[in-house]
This record gives sequence, C-alpha cells and structure tokens, in this order.
Amino acid sequence: MSVITSVTVSASPPAATGDTATTVLAAEGGFLGSIEEGINNVFQPVTDALSGFVFGEVTVGSISFPWIVAWLILAATIFSIYFGFIQFRKFKLAIDIVRGKYTDKSEPGEINHFQALSSAISGTVGLGNIAGVGVAVTIGGAGATFWMIVAGLLGMCTKFVECTLGVKYREVHEDGTVSGGPMQYLRKGLAERIPNAFGSVLGKVLAVLAAIMLLFFALAGGNMFQANQTFAQLRDVTGGADGFLGSDGAAFVFGVLLAVIVGLVIIGGIKSVGAVTSRLVPSMAIIYIAACLIVIGVNIDAVPAAFGEIISGAFSAEGVAGGVVGALICGFQRAAFSNEAGLGSAPIAHSAVKTKNPITEGYVALLEPFIDTVVVCTMTALTIVIAKTQFWEDAKLAYVQNGETADGVTVTSESFATVLPWFPYVLTLAVALFAISTMITWGYYGQKAWGYLFGESRGSERTYQVIFCVFIVAGCVLTLGSVLDFADAVLFLLALFNIIGLYILVPVVRNEVKDFAAKLRSGEVKRVDKGEPSEPPQTDKVG
Repeated sequence: MSVITSVTVSASPPAATGDTATTVLAAEGGFLGSIEEGINNVFQPVTDALSGFVFGEVTVGSISFPWIVAWLILAATIFSIYFGFIQFRKFKLAIDIVRGKYTDKSEPGEINHFQALSSAISGTVGLGNIAGVGVAVTIGGAGATFWMIVAGLLGMCTKFVECTLGVKYREVHEDGTVSGGPMQYLRKGLAERIPNAFGSVLGKVLAVLAAIMLLFFALAGGNMFQANQTFAQLRDVTGGADGFLGSDGAAFVFGVLLAVIVGLVIIGGIKSVGAVTSRLVPSMAIIYIAACLIVIGVNIDAVPAAFGEIISGAFSAEGVAGGVVGALICGFQRAAFSNEAGLGSAPIAHSAVKTKNPITEGYVALLEPFIDTVVVCTMTALTIVIAKTQFWEDAKLAYVQNGETADGVTVTSESFATVLPWFPYVLTLAVALFAISTMITWGYYGQKAWGYLFGESRGSERTYQVIFCVFIVAGCVLTLGSVLDFADAVLFLLALFNIIGLYILVPVVRNEVKDFAAKLRSGEVKRVDKGEPSEPPQTDKVG
C-alpha cells in the first residue's frame, strides 16, 4: 500500500450531536416527496453557505480539517492547562459527588447529581458512538483511537468549566424549577465581567443567539433525525421496504407511538427526564459495552496486538490517511463531534442539579466526556480493531485508493457479527435506546431555549411540547436533509460564541474552585455519609 502524502479529513456535518448518519429514510415521490423536495430547495442555499463556514477547512501542511474542531480542542487544551489538569486530580471527588456523598437533598435544584449526569449523557451518547467511530478508524486507522481518547480527556475540562457556570448563573423560580445554560451565563456572566453597556448588550445578543440555535437543533437534529434513524433500523431488521414496516403508513404509526412515549416524559420536566434517563442510560450502556466485551473476550489473544496497533498507528508516519496527523485529526474530530464539550448544551441539564456549590456539578460534568468518548467510543474502536474484519480492511483500501468512505454502522456491525451473528438485533435495540434518550434530553434543552425566547408559562411550554412531538412524527415520514445539515451547522456555530464566553468567564470558575476548596478544608462542606470534612486540608492550586 502506498503512503498517502496528502489527505483531506471529511468535514461533513456530524448529523445530530455528532452522530454520523446511517441509512436515512426519505419520502419517495407523491405528496410527501414533493413537500420534502420543496423544503430542501428553500433551505439548501442557506445551508450550503452556513455549513461552508462552520465546517470550513483550514490547511496545515498537507492536512485539511474543520476549523471548528481546532477551536474546540484548543479550548479544551487551554482550560486543562489553566486548571492544572483538574479532570485527573479530582476524578475521585467527582465520582463521590455523583454518589451523593457531598450534597444534601434539601439543597436547591430539581434532580440529584446522578440524574443530571445521566440526562446530559443521554443527549450525547448516540449513533456517533456506533457509526462515527467506524468512519474514524477507517479514515484514520487504528491510531485514530488514541487521539480520540486524548481529545476526550481534554474535553472533560471544557465540560467542567461550562457546567460550573451553568449552575453559577442559573435561575431558580418560585415553584422550584430551574433554568440554566448558555442563555443565562452568557447574559448575566458577561454583564458581570464587563460592567458596562457593551458587556450587557453583548451578553444579551449572545444569549438570544444561543437560544435560537439550541431550539432549531432540538427540533431537527435532536428530534427528527433520531426518529428517522430509529425507524430506518427497525425497518431494515424486519425485512426492509418489503418487510413488515415497509409502508408509509407504518412510518406514521411508529412516529405517533414514539411521539407519545417521548411526550409523556418531557411533559414532566427535568424531574421526569432525570428519572427516565437515570435508568435508560445505564441500561443502554450495559447492553452495548457487554456486546463489546464479548467480542473482545472471544478474541482476547488479539488484544495486545490491537493495543500495539493503536499506539503505533498514533505515532507512525505510515497511516491510512496522512499518517500521524491524519490519525490525530480523525480522532480529534470524532471526539469533538461526539461529546459536545464546548457547545453549551449540557449545562442546561446540569443546571437543574440540587446543590448550593456550583463547582460540585462542574466536577460531575467532567465525567461526561470520559463516559461518552473515553469509554463508549473507545470500546467501539477497540472492537473494530480486534475483530479486524475483511470489510474494514477493504474499506480502508477503498478510502486510500478512491476516497470512498464506508458506512460507519456497517463497519461496526460487521465487527460484532464475527462473534455475534444476531448483533443487528442488538444494534437495533441500541439505536432505539440511544435515539429515544437523545430525543428526551433534547426535548428538555429545546424547551428551555423556547422558554427563554417566548416565556416559561405553562401554556407556552405546552405549545412547544406539542410542536416537538409533531416533529417526531414528521421525522419518521420525511427526511429534510438540508434542514438537518443546517441544524448541525447552527449548533456548532454556537460553540464559537459559547467558548468566547467561557474564556471571559473562566476566572469565575477559578474562584469557585478556590471557594469550594476552602469549604472542604474548614469543614463547612462535609461528607453527607460521615459528617466529616470531605478532604484533608490542602491548597487547591489553579490557574
């Protein structure tokens, strides 16, 4: 195989919170087909322009990659250095906080730390962990796995920063409900840090833009795309277009059932979302990781060689796509598109946590990229590398020779099928669970964005919930490709504004770290289960 000296890493939109698209069901002809075509034609010019900017590529040497990926990874690196790699130093503390060791149940908020974490994870763990990883290790080789892990570890600190701010500047209403996220910390935080008319106006403008971007993505990428993918996978398993679910009527009925399930959850607010996701997320993670471990266990003798391939591929001049840099970019891109660190979405869920110390949820939030990217994505990549299917080898060769990218789901599915011939059914269950959990969480995110723009009265929220459920049904019978691409673009455009705000507000987080460390040393914050100081007296050095 000849060594490639030039490579362009695909900058195609990540399709729904970093999820690389698989088989997408589109309306074929007739009334629905004409509606779909008309809407796509209207959106296409705007989508092309916005996507061209947001996912536009920069070139360093012979490598081209999306600038938005560099923007996200650079922020993660700077924050990690600024806080002395706090994601590693406080990892155990984060685990203890999730277990409820440092927070009293009477503290303000709506859900506990575990529910906040599971709610946020349910919005990020999805098809990208299945399909996206398959594409990454096909284009970047096994070495992309190493850089994916590195990017995930760095992204932990970005989540730490933005979710601390989410709680710091949240609004607790008279009825006990909470509103938080970039809308609040950009508006109030920037006005506080820049105490003049410019800071006030800048904060308000960025907050409104954040709400608009989050709302649009919630209705399209976090909703329609997920519904479409769930039905597509179910239809494929049951015989495709000629099978049990092959008719347009079946798509509509399935969409209605899905809308009812999701609607019943989001009507209950974050308490209902947290209660469902705290059970759903562990279940789907256990199912998927168990399947990975079965493949790895059967091929246990190949594990050392696989790890060797991952490490050597990360630093080898010879790679599938541009050697070291190609593997690095593929890994970084997959991690950035998968865990959403820096996009400003996760702080909405984390803001609802029961705590009077904002930094506690920052510590909890840093676990999110670890679970999403370092654990789930890495397990997928390791399974693919260990299985070493002929399909994967052929896919890599096809990319080198013709630039053709294989379907990521097929790459992953073929790897599992080497040990589990019935894996398509497991994959169907996983896709359904991932998609439903994503819709539930993004339903809540969208509701908070809607409330910021149009008011948080009960009537306003009910209007949004009806619209959200209607879009679920529409997602099953239509695929508005240009609309989905536009939704991805506006969500990642939010990262540009959100991270600018994080840079300005990072001293606020540093002060929260110092304040909480002082409370630990003085004994003001005690372990709930022991009634003792949470940590031995020590100075927490940051910045």
